[in-house]
Formats: sequence, structure tokens, C-alpha cells
Amino acid sequence: MTEPSHVVILSGLSGGGKTAAAKLFEDLNYIVVDNLPGELLPNLADLVTTDRVRYARVAIVLDVRAGDAETAYRAMRGALEGRGIRPQVFFLEARDEVLIRRFSETRHRHPLGEGRGIAAAIEEERRLLDNVRREADVVIDTSDLALRELRERLFARIGDLEPDRMAIQLISFGFKFGIPLEADLMFDARFLRNPYYVEELRPQSGLTPAVRDFVLAQPPAARFLELVEELLTFSIPAFDAEGKSRLTIAIGCTGGQHRSIVLAEELAAWLRERGHGPVSVFHRELERP
Repeated sequence: MTEPSHVVILSGLSGGGKTAAAKLFEDLNYIVVDNLPGELLPNLADLVTTDRVRYARVAIVLDVRAGDAETAYRAMRGALEGRGIRPQVFFLEARDEVLIRRFSETRHRHPLGEGRGIAAAIEEERRLLDNVRREADVVIDTSDLALRELRERLFARIGDLEPDRMAIQLISFGFKFGIPLEADLMFDARFLRNPYYVEELRPQSGLTPAVRDFVLAQPPAARFLELVEELLTFSIPAFDAEGKSRLTIAIGCTGGQHRSIVLAEELAAWLRERGHGPVSVFHRELERP
């Protein structure tokens, strides 16, 4: 029996990294279709469903170049789901100042830039793509990601789609490097004593037993986890009932190296023990100098 096709819909902001992501999918032998006219989308859905050997892996780039991006997205998604294929939707974005810098460096024209400044074009694009972002299975902020890190983020999430289960991602981060845009829930761990100021712990990360023990030995850490677990016990079923396909939980400390990593790992283990999932963890600052 032929395996079902894996179809990715890749959307996001101009300058957010879709071109790089499309090339990464090509490296995995995905057929990448970029900027296909909306009227041809049903034909593409037919090809994917009738020739599942050749079109076993397909990545479709849909963004504001399609004109009405949300209509094109819904047409493609509807055509695929009507033929029994649930696409996995990736949405790439970045902070405004990063997008502006990228356009300045490449000297590319923003697709919505006619008659308006770049900042206004980005604001309008966010508005036009907001509903696509809300329905995405994976949202990635590429502001501080190197190509290798983007590859890891993408490849870690390919194929983890379970249509009847909400995917949960935990992100540890450092507030001094900016908050992750993809977060649905965000918690601040800076109230805990910082291992950075313990000389022997400073060069270690929150993944090491010594740092983990230092953080979890603090009574406020245990109480914090109790409160967050209580909130998630209440909110996860509610999010799930609303049809949310993904929940991104961010935990931040000052530099993202110690406290936030420990707490993110603890919450991930707790979520897995209770059968929530799929659950993934990303430590954004772990390899930052």
C-alpha cells in the first residue's frame, strides 16, 4: 500500500526565511512549488493525490505574492483535505527591525512596498497573514537563527503532525536577546537565583545536573512549576477544544542559558508523562557565544 503523501504549506513574512527553508526542503527531496497562481492550486492537489510515488513529498510556498494570500491558502488546504491529505503548515517570521535590515542588505523590493515604506508594508503583511499564522502547525521566529539552526528547527518538526492532537513546543530564551514571537504563553524565570553568579556553574548550561540541582533546590522553583502545571492542566484541554493545532510555551531568564532551560525541560517531562503531545523543546540561546 502506498504511503500517504507528506505535504508542507510554507508561508510567512517576506524576508522571514521562506527561500532558505524551501531550499532546505529540496535537500530532503521535497518537490518545492513556489508562487503558483491560485487558479492552478486544485490541479496541483490532483497531482499530489493521483501520483503519490512521484509526489510523496511536496512543499508549497504560499504568501502575499499570491494576491489574496489567505484565499489561496484556504483553497490549497481545502483541496488537499478534500482529497484526504492533511498538510503540515509552517509559518516563518521575524522581528520588524530584522526584516527591515534584511531588505536593506539585499535591496529586494517588498511585494507590498509599492507606494508605502518598508515598515508600513511589513505591518500590512502581518495583518493579511494573521489568520494563516493562527492556523499554522509550526511557527518559527528566524530573527536570531543561523541557517543550521533553522534547518534543525524545521527538520525536528517534519512529520510530527497528529491531526487529532495538539502539538506543544517549549522554548527557553534570554530576555536580553528579545522575546520569541511565536510564543502563545510566556513565563519569566528571572525571580530565581541565577547560576551565572556561581563561578563553577557559569560555564555550564541548564542541561547539566549541577545547574539543574541548583535551580530546582530553590523553593520558588518548585512553586513556579506547580502553578504553571495547574494553569496548563486547565488551559490545554480548553485550547484543544477550540481546535488549536499547536501551543508554544516560552520560558525566559536573563541569558537563556540556565534557569529557563531547567524549567523548560522539567515542564516538557511533565507534559510527556501526562500523555500530552507531541512535545518538543528548543533552547534558543544554548549555542550562543
